[in-house]
Amino acid sequence: MENKNIDTKEIINLLNQIMEFELAGVVRYTHYSLMVTGPYRLPIVDFLKEQANESLMHAQQAGELLTGLDGHPSQKITSIEETHNHSIRDILEESLEHEKRALELYKNLLSKVEGSSVYLEEYTRGLIGQEEQHQLELKKMLKDFS
Repeated sequence: MENKNIDTKEIINLLNQIMEFELAGVVRYTHYSLMVTGPYRLPIVDFLKEQANESLMHAQQAGELLTGLDGHPSQKITSIEETHNHSIRDILEESLEHEKRALELYKNLLSKVEGSSVYLEEYTRGLIGQEEQHQLELKKMLKDFS
């Protein structure tokens, strides 16, 4: 792998985008966990609360990295559309779309750090793996609805 210099400003900007997106995930998943009804409510609520907690952890990790690069963490969150669709299927489908967008952000970051920082590259690859795993779980959960 060839060594390239990192555009620190660009990486800080991407980490802020990730942080804002992950913080929106905290709000999104918390909202969803409150809206689930029906006989499968309890395990799905637990799953959604886990996702909210993980989103918070991901936001904190991104914030630690960007402040380590002398950046300033945003206090914003990415806009969240309220669809008012709260069936379990709708919640899981919206969650899957959220995870796909998160994966795009991490893949974008990977393209910028690949070959220039082992630490940032490994961090990003780990999160890509987690986002891909979440997508697999959500797809499996959605199978009963097809």
